[in-house]
Amino acid sequence: MVEVYSPGLATFSVHFLGCKVSHVDAHAVRERLLADGHRECDDGAEVAVVNTCCVTNEALAKSRKEAARAARTHARVYVTGCGANLAGASFAGLPANVVVVARRSEETPAFVAGDVGAIGCVRADARLDRVRAFVKVQDGCSFSCHFCVIPLVRGASRSRRADAVLEEIGRRVVQGHREVVLTGINLGCYRDRAAGFDLPRLVREAGATPGLERLRLSSIEINHVDDKLIAALRETPTVTPHLHVPLQSGDDGVLRAMGRRYTVATYLRRLAPLGDEFNLTSDVIVGFPAEDERAFANTLRAVQDAGLTKIHAFPYSPRPGTVTAADDPVPPAVKKERSARLRAVSHDACVARWRTKLGTYDVVLVDRPGRGYGGDYSPWLVPGDAPVGELLRVRGAAVSEEGILAA
Repeated sequence: MVEVYSPGLATFSVHFLGCKVSHVDAHAVRERLLADGHRECDDGAEVAVVNTCCVTNEALAKSRKEAARAARTHARVYVTGCGANLAGASFAGLPANVVVVARRSEETPAFVAGDVGAIGCVRADARLDRVRAFVKVQDGCSFSCHFCVIPLVRGASRSRRADAVLEEIGRRVVQGHREVVLTGINLGCYRDRAAGFDLPRLVREAGATPGLERLRLSSIEINHVDDKLIAALRETPTVTPHLHVPLQSGDDGVLRAMGRRYTVATYLRRLAPLGDEFNLTSDVIVGFPAEDERAFANTLRAVQDAGLTKIHAFPYSPRPGTVTAADDPVPPAVKKERSARLRAVSHDACVARWRTKLGTYDVVLVDRPGRGYGGDYSPWLVPGDAPVGELLRVRGAAVSEEGILAA
């Protein structure tokens, strides 16, 4: 039976679904509750925060399920994030102890904290709960891809002040984070016009933070991969040789139907200067309404031509309020079969890259017992007693289905 929540010292837990930005948003609520004197615990918490995702039907269903589960075991549940801002009745019918917080991400921590109630500033600074520090520099998107609900639930593009970003990066380094990941919904749109910052300048100055050992970008649209950004990536010693660049489709007709703003030729041309040095990963939507077998074959070809390794394959899911909301002609079985083929191509590309590491040395950030990632984000299997959070120099001895085995 769930106890009745009353103001005062509260124990709380925070869960997130979806992307790295969702994780950052969830941590912002966590950090505010800790600063207000409340205590985080995994089991038996009075308050639960569920930061939701709505990028697909499956993600939204999982979000609702998580909120319903939390409602059974917590006195108060706050549903936050993208799912909470989606129009419709996604969270209707949940128990009365569930509060749906339909607010922008930057407003959510103060709202939740105000509702829970502060008991005093006990802990002003909370270390992130992951080895890497994800620092959000931008939110929202001002473009309107025909399949994407994100502009509807997150609003127009907006950027943090550069001094605030650089201050947070310095703080995370002092807390012990060896790697910082700059993240945002449309990262390449970052601008602090008053201070004269764009993303390339932010990369250079963030990368020069004293004590920082690694800097990474979470994801970048191909239209923002230009000579200026590439120069900043190459000339900043702390930047790691990995870039995640969404493709979505390798067929020009499908890209036009999606409302994307590039062609396959543009995608390939802009990635070419990065060469084999950078490990390139991507997102692909499978089974978009305009995708037939020929278009999917073009996507497989583009993936190989671009030298992409790890592909996140997303079966198309119509989202409310988008241009293609009522259009979903590709059968689920076809989406599943194409996704499997794409993942097979991705796996082969990953293994091929891992094999180039055999007999060579790399520095691995250990992010969980026995596992970690090299500078180019290739997965490594390391000794189980290697300290989590440490950078470990290793040599590639063999390749398994899960990554590179360290000697």
